[in-house]
Amino acid sequence: MLVNVKFFKKIFLISIILTTNLSANEKDQIVNKLNNLNSLEFTFNQIINDKTEKGSCLLEFPGKLKCDYFDDKHKELVINNKRLAITQKRYNKTYRYPVANSPFLSILYKDKLLEIVQSGELELSDQIIKLIYLGDNEITVFFDRKTLDLKGWEIIDQYNNNINFSLNIIAKNDVFKKETFKIPEIN
Repeated sequence: MLVNVKFFKKIFLISIILTTNLSANEKDQIVNKLNNLNSLEFTFNQIINDKTEKGSCLLEFPGKLKCDYFDDKHKELVINNKRLAITQKRYNKTYRYPVANSPFLSILYKDKLLEIVQSGELELSDQIIKLIYLGDNEITVFFDRKTLDLKGWEIIDQYNNNINFSLNIIAKNDVFKKETFKIPEIN
């Protein structure tokens, strides 16, 4: 009986060591992949407090994002560093919002995203790598387990909205025109 207990203790310790090494290795691989990433083009599904929106985006590190929503207002969102504008093209109206305190900015700046990967608590499933980061705000970032591509994130924004953002990457490291991320004038 004592032999069986020692055997199972050894197996348990070996599995903990292997899991820790595997987790560190996957984090390192994600970091390497992110370090070689300059831009993304992707489609998305966004759920904010049970309301679903869909669209496509261009993201360029650091801090630039342009999204076109597939809705009846023809909404366009542009973030250029810490400035955000939303234009409803159907009504020719543009609104600006502050994003300086938004946890969303952590996704748009590679150094912040790398910090989430390196410091986040890792949870693995068959298809997804989940990193939970408890900094100023809780951010959960998802990566594909096989490709290590960014798959989305969950945050609670400064207005206490639950935001679940999932994405499907279309292209990587494209070069966008400078005016792509120009903040539109208020009308």
